[in-house]
Amino acid sequence: MRVKDAAPEFNKKSTPREGYILGEYRFVPVNIIDVAGLVEGAHQGKGLGLEFLNDLNQADLLIHIVDISGSTNEKGEPVQPLSHDPIKDVIFLEKELDYWHFNILKKGWDRFAKDIHGDNQNVKKALAKQLSGLKVTEQIVEEAIKELQLVHHPLQWSDDDLFSLASSLRKKTKPIIIAANKIDIEGAEFNYHKLKEKFSNNIIIPCSAESELALREASKHSLISYLPGERQFEIISNTITEKQKKALEYIKKNILDKYSTGVQYILDKAVFEYLQYIAVFPVATSHLTDKEGRCLPDCYLVPKNSTTGTFAYHVHTDLGKNFIRAIDIRTKRTVGKDYVLKNRDIIEIITRK
Repeated sequence: MRVKDAAPEFNKKSTPREGYILGEYRFVPVNIIDVAGLVEGAHQGKGLGLEFLNDLNQADLLIHIVDISGSTNEKGEPVQPLSHDPIKDVIFLEKELDYWHFNILKKGWDRFAKDIHGDNQNVKKALAKQLSGLKVTEQIVEEAIKELQLVHHPLQWSDDDLFSLASSLRKKTKPIIIAANKIDIEGAEFNYHKLKEKFSNNIIIPCSAESELALREASKHSLISYLPGERQFEIISNTITEKQKKALEYIKKNILDKYSTGVQYILDKAVFEYLQYIAVFPVATSHLTDKEGRCLPDCYLVPKNSTTGTFAYHVHTDLGKNFIRAIDIRTKRTVGKDYVLKNRDIIEIITRK
């Protein structure tokens, strides 16, 4: 993830333990799980469907990479560009995910609904408890029931009601960003606009992973100066070949002048806009260093509205257990465990020895 580094504000240079610094930006690693392609009927266990779907449950958000040029069919085989409709890929995935959630919800539903009736339990609490493994909370259940107007007792909910509820819960707990890859291939823009029209409520971002890879390789070999996510680059080498120059000109004209490569933009949007995470820098001293003298060695991505108390536990259990107070390095202000953190805060945590 690209985070504006805090060190330059203090005329210092960061030395990250993980990730790297490029200009004034810090690139912070996150965990991405690559799940193999699903087959039709995955929710029924076909192929390795259930195993793959359960892997998805670890994720906070899904990035569905779609070949927007239509040059990959439903089996993952290369075909002629524009010969496959990418809309089918999006419908297929959402259908599999919805049925997966529906099957989990439906399993033992009659007994569950009777227990709620007999014990007069709160429906929100009971459902949140049953579906906690899917990261469903009481608030999410309440929002879904309200949106679907399921005002009658759960015993009276039909299969259609349950499917609608499962789909709503899936969208809230597993939001999807569609990465419309291969946008640089001729005719792909037509599919992109068609997809946007069909799925107007989805976030669909055009991208070219191949172009991003080419730019990063050129930057790695000091041919260009390029910051991932930017829409421009600068040729800095005198030894660049005519072939390399033409390839870079193609990328600029067909990708960067219209969009960006999309790769970095998708990741940033996923973490900072969709999941609303913030970046926080913990330090051991007011000099922005840890005990080994490394400047701002760590940067943590944490949920919005995190407090210094929860952050201390996030950094290390012992810091949380022995927390006394914290110091906001920018303001020099002492704060307690309930202080709500802001993006790019630098925090010194004071603990009992």
